[in-house]
Amino acid sequence: METFAIEGGRPLSGSLRIQGAKNAALPILAAAVLAEGQFYIYDVPHLKDIKVMLEILDSLGARTKHEDGCVALDTASVSVPLVPDNLMSQMRSSIFLAGPLLARLGEVTISRPGGCDIGERRIDLHLSGLTALGAKIEESEGYITFRAKQLRGTNIFLSFPSVGATENIMMAAVLAKGTTRICNAAREPEIVDLQNFLNAMGARIRGAGTDTIEITGVPKLRSVSYRIIPDRIVTGTYVLAVGVAQGHVELTNTLPEHLTALIEVARSCGVEIKTRHDIMEIKSTSRPRAYDRIITSPFPGFPTDLQAQLMVFLSQARGTSVIKETIFEGRFKHVNELARMGASIYVDLGSAIIRGVSKLTGTNVEASDLRAGAALVLAGLAAEGTTTVNQIHHIDRGYERLEQQLRQLGANITRLSV
Repeated sequence: METFAIEGGRPLSGSLRIQGAKNAALPILAAAVLAEGQFYIYDVPHLKDIKVMLEILDSLGARTKHEDGCVALDTASVSVPLVPDNLMSQMRSSIFLAGPLLARLGEVTISRPGGCDIGERRIDLHLSGLTALGAKIEESEGYITFRAKQLRGTNIFLSFPSVGATENIMMAAVLAKGTTRICNAAREPEIVDLQNFLNAMGARIRGAGTDTIEITGVPKLRSVSYRIIPDRIVTGTYVLAVGVAQGHVELTNTLPEHLTALIEVARSCGVEIKTRHDIMEIKSTSRPRAYDRIITSPFPGFPTDLQAQLMVFLSQARGTSVIKETIFEGRFKHVNELARMGASIYVDLGSAIIRGVSKLTGTNVEASDLRAGAALVLAGLAAEGTTTVNQIHHIDRGYERLEQQLRQLGANITRLSV
């Protein structure tokens, strides 16, 4: 088992390049099986989830190599319509393979996906969307089999703008006969990136980034080279790290327009943020001001994936703030760990009331999921004394070499094997 040991109290300074977006890379890697050929996907971060996805692709008959941020992927021999259960259980994003494998092979069997335990994340919208396109679905002993000789375009309304369901339907529909319209589609930037990738392959998609996406099916797609967008959640985590630890940091390879909600909150709390092209300059020299009320919501609202990190930031603020979590009911598991460090947080149903304190104190804490783990690292940067963060395998699912990146900015953080 590995842990992070953090000596807090050091301001951050320097420059850091942001990694490619995990949540864009995973569906794009899945979408590559829609065509036969050699792909080169750039800016793919070296993460646990990416490693699992590449292992799944290898098991399907693909050949993969991940080196220096580039995935070389040969999909010519993809022929196995079964995603292995032992890999499916490690990562929720493995569900992305249902749509493209069904479209290419006419059949696919999966088990229910795993991932972080942050509350119920049903796959019913994935199932109903693929069914609407013409798939026949059978469930038996924990496995789900999809079959369709020919998918057909249709109109699909999502009862909730699910990112994963939107992407899965898009990937299945690109080879369907006719036109598919997804109404109440998710609008996240990662969906726009997937549209751009698929269109580069020869797909005909428009509307990503709005609530209506139209896909006109094509008979065949081709392999391409493509670069993944920067990771907005990683960017936001480092913005809040500077707010927590204070200091002056330049972030490169960013897309500030993907973080307008966070930037508005951080600036209102006193963090200086300047943006130009793909660069964000972050400066913080004092305790932040409280923020009255933040509500997590689908893009372009405040992202649930930054809620835990924001809570650490607001735990240092002068005054009382409120965060209402509307996406995942299990996403306050970090509260008890922050309380052990001296934070004053009270949870009432789906809201957290945060009363700012002048200091946190280092102690031994447990990461319960990816973003909670990142939040505890941020808390350690601000705390007096030593903070030990356990279960950091969760953090490795979404942050590439987090301890090395923070050390580059002057933090005192070490990965230890225990």
